[in-house]
Amino acid sequence: MRTDKDTWDITTSVGSTALFVAAARALEAQKPDPLAVDPYAEVFCRAVGGPWADLLDGTAPEHPLKSEEFGQHFVTFQAARTRYFDAYFRRAAEAGVRQIVLLAAGLDSRAYRLDWAAGTTIFELDQPQVLDFKRDTLAAYGAVPRAERREIAVDLRDDWPQALRDSGFHQHEPSAWIAEGLLIYLPASAQEQLFTGIDSLAGSGSHLAVEEGRPMDRDAFQAKVQEAKSVDDERGQWWQLVYNEQHAPAAQWFSERGWDAEATTLLDYLQTVGRSVDSADAEAANMLASITLVSAVKG
Repeated sequence: MRTDKDTWDITTSVGSTALFVAAARALEAQKPDPLAVDPYAEVFCRAVGGPWADLLDGTAPEHPLKSEEFGQHFVTFQAARTRYFDAYFRRAAEAGVRQIVLLAAGLDSRAYRLDWAAGTTIFELDQPQVLDFKRDTLAAYGAVPRAERREIAVDLRDDWPQALRDSGFHQHEPSAWIAEGLLIYLPASAQEQLFTGIDSLAGSGSHLAVEEGRPMDRDAFQAKVQEAKSVDDERGQWWQLVYNEQHAPAAQWFSERGWDAEATTLLDYLQTVGRSVDSADAEAANMLASITLVSAVKG
């Protein structure tokens, strides 16, 4: 269970969820018609090895990501999410933004795989052990960032705005922010702190992209948490890591503060990219129906 000052590396607690997502991206890349390809997702999984490598080799049929009820939909969701945020960053770059901020960067490899304009600086904020794993793994593989990459080892529950400024971030210049797979791991109070920090640091012309989930009924959520305690796999552990809270819908919150925000449900976006969204699995159906992707530009 979560605590106020808990920490993690890439194979424990919240850190392991980044590995789970990377595995989903790697599985998507194996398809003949992937929505998005992250060539480094497989690199991360093979660096950890064990069941993560077995999953990619097709020798872990019992892994949650291989299930037809949940796994195939989660892989599709991650692929669509990756495609959405990749396109967002391309738009921000085309608009002239040269400061990129990855909040809870995890195993986000966009500094290495997207084409960035000259003069771009990418600030990656996360737990120190997560940043260490990503840097060392990609360096051993021979990958080189396509922009200046600055690591900021900080917990987003602490004073991350000051840490960002101390790393050379210029708040009066446009910036592009991403909160992908993050809000569900923060209580509502920390979400408010995060939104306020972004708004205070983002200059005119800045861009923002957020993934958010609508909270479940409280009793239903608690029942899932209790059920998950008896399930010894990544899917079961996930229920014990998330906060079933939402400070405010992101599009509404940022619109009230001068941002031009647009919200797209995951179901609508999946239809846009031509992927089936039918699922008889209640958990998968709830996941697909509860998620919204938000992009915004500050006036």
